[in-house]
Amino acid sequence: MESLLTLLVFFPAVAGIFGFMIEKKAIRAYGIAVTVIEFVLSLLLWIMFDSSNPGYQFIEKAPLISDFGINYFLGIDGISLFLIILSTFMTMIAVIGLTIKEDLKNLIITILILEMTMVGVFAALDVILFYVFWELSLVPMLYIIGAWGSNLRIYAAVKFFLYTFAGSLLMLIGILYMAYLHHQMSGVWSFAIPDWQAMPIDFTTQLWLFGAFFIGFAIKVPMFPFHTWLPYAHGQAPTVGSVILAAVLLKMGTYGFVRFSLPMFPDASVYFITPVAIIAIIMVIYTAMIAFAQEDMKQVIAYSSISHMGIIVIGTFAMNAEGITGSIFLMLSHGIVSGALFMLVGVIYDRTHTKLMREFGGLASVMPRYATIFGIMLMASVGLPLTIGFVGEFLSLLGFYKISPVMTALAGTGIIIGAVYMLSLYKKSFFGPLTNPKNSQLKDLTPQELTALTPLVIMVVWLGVYPKPVLAPIDNSVKSMIVHMEQKAVTPEAKSLLVKANSIKEAE
Repeated sequence: MESLLTLLVFFPAVAGIFGFMIEKKAIRAYGIAVTVIEFVLSLLLWIMFDSSNPGYQFIEKAPLISDFGINYFLGIDGISLFLIILSTFMTMIAVIGLTIKEDLKNLIITILILEMTMVGVFAALDVILFYVFWELSLVPMLYIIGAWGSNLRIYAAVKFFLYTFAGSLLMLIGILYMAYLHHQMSGVWSFAIPDWQAMPIDFTTQLWLFGAFFIGFAIKVPMFPFHTWLPYAHGQAPTVGSVILAAVLLKMGTYGFVRFSLPMFPDASVYFITPVAIIAIIMVIYTAMIAFAQEDMKQVIAYSSISHMGIIVIGTFAMNAEGITGSIFLMLSHGIVSGALFMLVGVIYDRTHTKLMREFGGLASVMPRYATIFGIMLMASVGLPLTIGFVGEFLSLLGFYKISPVMTALAGTGIIIGAVYMLSLYKKSFFGPLTNPKNSQLKDLTPQELTALTPLVIMVVWLGVYPKPVLAPIDNSVKSMIVHMEQKAVTPEAKSLLVKANSIKEAE
């Protein structure tokens, strides 16, 4: 088990390469088997994880380019553990629910390569290794949208690639300058994340570096005004692409804030709390209002996804344990719920070849199982208590309430608008008389679709009622990170806020 992380990272890619030798008729079963094994391995990681240890565990390190301090360096803490499990779980669910038949072999191989890059991003503790996985993740998703998407798939794929790649280039400049700073201070080259987190940086330099990393992460989230690529990507991507994009790829941006921006640039993070919060509130309210105006069911969920990501950003920049822990939990809940909603839209699209709400109406009488699961996911999306969506949203907003009650109240209005457009969607599509006679013959969920969706329903209810097994390891690592931020902060404002926000008395 000493190489469990290496196995987790590279097993899907190796299996994908061997997939070229599998017969077409067996490729679906092969893909499901590989993703199930990968998910079981990630659960084994959780079982062996020491929840009382807030530091990095399962560390693996080997030199790659010794002269420049570039190493094969893997490790996880409570923050990255569950994002890895989310990646393996949602990839497994997406493959089980696959309905695409054309060129299925290449699609499954592409998904397995994408899974390697996602797990690699969350497991890498060397910045160059992180950056390689970060960039590689663009290629499979570009291919999935461009090859299996809808009519405007090429435009959507290129826009997705150009936006995210441009942000990555700015981040690369910040990475190279950070390495140069470390060399100037210590006399040795290092790209290890723990080394960078321990490195003292003056306030002005922090501001510039924070900006370089922030742009790269903000585009990935995506934050306003860099969000315009996402509705196109979701609208044109096949269902499996939308599920993985919403469930995992967007979380790379918010994970970057927690792993890089906060611990490496604590003073700059505190300095930019207000502007970042304003942008996040615009995300929450503006995209929620756009979602309400949509006629396309998939676009409603796409803009809703951006709105909920705004709550995650607000929690992340609360600078206290409640907010940051809540934001990480919300990453998990958003991944599960948004992934499920996109899969549910795919179900109805496969049957009717339309996503327009005016083409539906009265579906609950024809597809009761479908309507029930959609209703559960909708309730989780709007943050109904005892569902997974409530826990993360409540903690994120509770954490930011300590920073600004007014801004928190504004962010909370987004949740109210979210309830309005989601309930409106449900009313138009599922209640009332059957408006389209063609829909009277629609089949309810198939055993394959139920197999994919049932685990998501279980997760939504289980972690909504009893989130402690997930919250405790996250909280330990977050509290350790906040103590580090307090010790590293150089400006009185940052130190005061971090101490006050966490109710810790500053030592005389």
